[in-house]
Amino acid sequence: MKEARREIANSLKVQEKEILFTSGGTESNNLALIGTALANQRTGKHLITSAVEHPSVYNTMAWLEEQGFEITYLPVDSFGCISLAELEEAVREDTILVSIMYVNNEIGAVEPVEEIARCIKNKNPKTYFHVDAIQAYGKFQIRPKKQGIDLLSVSAHKIHGPKGIGFLYIDEKVKIRPIVFGGGQQKGMRSGTENVPGCAGLGAAVKEIYKNHGERVEKLYTLRERLIAGLKTIDGVTINGHEDRQNAPQVVSASFEGIKSEVLLHALEDRGIYVSSGSACSSNHPGVSGTLKAIGVKKELQDSTLRFSFGAFNTEEEVDYAVDVLKELLPVLRRYRAR
Repeated sequence: MKEARREIANSLKVQEKEILFTSGGTESNNLALIGTALANQRTGKHLITSAVEHPSVYNTMAWLEEQGFEITYLPVDSFGCISLAELEEAVREDTILVSIMYVNNEIGAVEPVEEIARCIKNKNPKTYFHVDAIQAYGKFQIRPKKQGIDLLSVSAHKIHGPKGIGFLYIDEKVKIRPIVFGGGQQKGMRSGTENVPGCAGLGAAVKEIYKNHGERVEKLYTLRERLIAGLKTIDGVTINGHEDRQNAPQVVSASFEGIKSEVLLHALEDRGIYVSSGSACSSNHPGVSGTLKAIGVKKELQDSTLRFSFGAFNTEEEVDYAVDVLKELLPVLRRYRAR
């Protein structure tokens, strides 16, 4: 655990004591939001987030609202990014926390976190800034101290580490309280027997993911660009979000006119191509995505959208195969639906 904590701290250039192990991104986000809100409610009860957050932030904010906190939900543009001017206007004297994701898990939009931090601190230096970096860690060089981030959530399985382990970076100046109580492990901040094998796996993944980091990211962008180029040769396909490198390298969101996403998802699955309709972690709970609504995707396309994701082990051949299969399947499925 000490070695894993050292690897993580080194990757972020923070202190080892500022790393808290959790069961993954959902717990990290819950602790960051609930723990900070409860610890600082005498200062204020106002929190800010965006309209395109992961359910582990969005639903936690909804719970806090039920507990008497006031939540401001910032809208986003057609690429999934918030307006700094609207953020600045939203920050108040009683704003205790702003939570904005680094990379959107569905369309890969990259939020300008440094500018967001600057905007928050200029308006109210006491307001904490939490970043859900679950889709960003391992893809970007993240420096919380330099970027003005007070709390940062990460999950191991997004960097090829084991499932069921993650961490929360908590700046030593942050006033936060635990939400899990018991034997006082991890200095009382998260009681319960530590997942030592999980921590070891996370540490190994962190060590590996930042080796040859530039080459790894370049490979992901190459795969993404190749898929987008292939999709654009097919009729009735719309790419959501930025098509260029303003987007994250590992995600492509595409809408397929005239076909339900679940139908296309299973047709692709039968051919050995695994994608998701919306967030990968909610693929068992299909429903219209709040993110797609927020960025203004046409109503008839919201339920016809798939998310393609890339990892370190994907190849250009796999991308080409996916495009070829789509070219074969789409006309057939569209004809079938028309009947």
